[in-house]
Amino acid sequence: MKSSIFDVSGNRAYSLPIDAEISFQPVIDRIRKMVGTEQTVKGAFYEHVLQRFEEQGIYDQEIPLDKIHEYEPLLELLYACFTPALHSEHELAWGLSFPFRKPIIFYGTDLMYELLGRRKGGQEVYVTEKGPADYHRERLQLVYSYILKRLYNFEVPVKTGLVHAGVNTETGLLEYYAVNINTDFIDVTVNGELPVLDCSALYTHLSAGASYEILETMLPLNLFRFRGIAMLKVMDITQQMAVKNILQVRLSRTANDEGESQKSVIRSLKTLVRSNKIEFDLFPFVRVNNEPVYGFVKGGTGVLFAVWGENNLTPKEFSEEAKYYAEHPEFFFSQDIFKTPEKDYENDPYLKQFQDLGVRSLALMPVLQNNVLVGVLGVHTYGDDTFDEKTLALLEPAMGPITQLLQVYIDEFNLEIDSIVKEKYTAIQPAVQWKFNEAAWHYMMQRKKNLPAKVESILFNDVYPLYGSIDIRNSTVERNTAVKADLNVHLNLLSEMLTGLQEHHRSSLMEETIFNCKKWQQVLAQEQLNPTEETNLNFFLTEGTVPYLRHLAHQEPTTRPVIEDYIELIHSGNGAIHENRQALETSMQMINTAVNNYFETEKHILQQSYPCYFEKFRTDGIEYDIYIGQSIAPDRPFDHFHLKNLRLWQLSSMAAIAKLTRSLIPELPRELHTTHLIFAHNHTIDISFRADEKRFDVEGTYNIRYQMIKKRIDKVHIRNTSERLTQPGKIALIYFSSKDVDDYLPYMRYLQESGVLHNDMEELELEDLQGLSGLKALRVGVV
Repeated sequence: MKSSIFDVSGNRAYSLPIDAEISFQPVIDRIRKMVGTEQTVKGAFYEHVLQRFEEQGIYDQEIPLDKIHEYEPLLELLYACFTPALHSEHELAWGLSFPFRKPIIFYGTDLMYELLGRRKGGQEVYVTEKGPADYHRERLQLVYSYILKRLYNFEVPVKTGLVHAGVNTETGLLEYYAVNINTDFIDVTVNGELPVLDCSALYTHLSAGASYEILETMLPLNLFRFRGIAMLKVMDITQQMAVKNILQVRLSRTANDEGESQKSVIRSLKTLVRSNKIEFDLFPFVRVNNEPVYGFVKGGTGVLFAVWGENNLTPKEFSEEAKYYAEHPEFFFSQDIFKTPEKDYENDPYLKQFQDLGVRSLALMPVLQNNVLVGVLGVHTYGDDTFDEKTLALLEPAMGPITQLLQVYIDEFNLEIDSIVKEKYTAIQPAVQWKFNEAAWHYMMQRKKNLPAKVESILFNDVYPLYGSIDIRNSTVERNTAVKADLNVHLNLLSEMLTGLQEHHRSSLMEETIFNCKKWQQVLAQEQLNPTEETNLNFFLTEGTVPYLRHLAHQEPTTRPVIEDYIELIHSGNGAIHENRQALETSMQMINTAVNNYFETEKHILQQSYPCYFEKFRTDGIEYDIYIGQSIAPDRPFDHFHLKNLRLWQLSSMAAIAKLTRSLIPELPRELHTTHLIFAHNHTIDISFRADEKRFDVEGTYNIRYQMIKKRIDKVHIRNTSERLTQPGKIALIYFSSKDVDDYLPYMRYLQESGVLHNDMEELELEDLQGLSGLKALRVGVV
């Protein structure tokens, strides 16, 4: 044991402005309580300790830090009381520290001082990146957690244990130590009245990641008085953290992330064996149609891939070797492969190739999951460095995470194969699935070799969305009107034909058909035709009359020419009975084609400024989504001016489209008008490619709300009116906050002054929609 004053932070921590002193009073109170409750032989020991403290007469005294060494016998008794009896001071890092004001240890085990003061050649062996501000934040968290618990009975929503990470300058590897600070032997009193605190609001702030510095104004530290001793335990958790780091790795198929993930795993394995000179390789066994193939994953140095890869083995040779190894997975270890007996070269013909690569110690460890080989973990050294079986034993805690990691490689390989199949081919029957898998593997091989290939869909984070909609005004009403008009023509034609046929054939069935025909004409005369009525009418015009007419044509040859002309007319898709619907569809197609062609030309121009994703959707009109941001083009710096350029394009393109569709009206078989809507959203969202829908979609709850808003605003009304926001010849821009339109307003004024837009801009409040309130809009006419 040692009694020595030591600053844990290396004089890098600020002294907190608090009234704090060392006192044995809280410890004595605890020991007195233990004497009263302990029924075993320990009770006699606690009673002896209490007597020794009482003999000193220091219950209510404050002990200066520079005098604490005078009480070393009492400190040793505290060590005996509050540490496990079976642990020696060389096995337990335990110590006593000053209460809160500064991170100072004044008594502890030899191991504690050894960990805190490791130096070699005058230099610290353990180097941490923590600075004064980091230590200050940690100690603020500690002291305020203590105050909240003791005085407000409030448990903070964070861990109170601290983990210190630093680099061992001898090995170059990270080491992790957990520091547990026991504040049970510190008393706190308030100078004056205890401030009232809203613990519920504080819990919300701290849960959201707020710093404890917010409490410095709410609960100034000079309000409190601290007396007692803090007890510390330090544990080396390097092994646990190394395994945890491997478990937390999430491999990505994007080039930037995948390499870093692999490096993180290798660093953790080196940390586990406490050596930077031992190298590692991960070699997953992937299969296509149950046949082993190259996975092209070079985790680590790539030595295993260099020996077993395509440079040495053809795909067929590799498949045969891998299948044999999967059936006979054997562990191989040699501390020095250059001293391996000659007979082993016959069992492992690849040993010579490892020697040629400069490998010295070599271990090949088969990794199995549910008795199925998922890969090989290679451990090796170069030059004169070696390792023994004891080093391999250190890897045992990581074998589970390594197994999972190799399975991740395999799962991602299979997902990539599946993605290519779905992307490149249509629906596939199970009987031929294997062929498509093989074709997808060949495609992937070309991409892995950096040959031309399309980039697979990925996730884009933090992109700005721009949404616009060009809708055909009252398209549903126009369609219903056209349908009614055509059905009316059809009924009139049928009625005239049936009346004419009565000259050649009279029957009750004929009269009943004519009656039904006139009855449906009366229904059509109504203002609206509901879906059920429309379905029944179409059934009457096809299934209800055509079979009867064919029967009649067969029975009465004189009626055959008229009936055949009628049946040909209704099945041709042309003629008077389809005229109105054809006129409407042609008009809608002309508008959509013109708008689509406009966008097809413009989207190439947009890419010249900054790459963006542009996607169109056909509805009754055309909607579009544009996504722009740094993640879409990582190699090109993204600036807010690129977003501004797109927003100006949005306004000017809407004006151009309004003029374009208006100019088409004289050419349209049926007069139609368009409306023009923009939704201004000033926050970034995340998007990812949906393989099932063949399109990008938003990610996350907040982002999905953006998508929901888009779907609900197309027919929104102005508040307290029945007027639709969107009107022909005008551009409507919907937003929530005035900040959302900060970029648009200057461009609106610019287009007004340029004679593109009218000087009639309206600021409007919109009706509440389901789950949406507070919507506003700007509306301006197009010249």
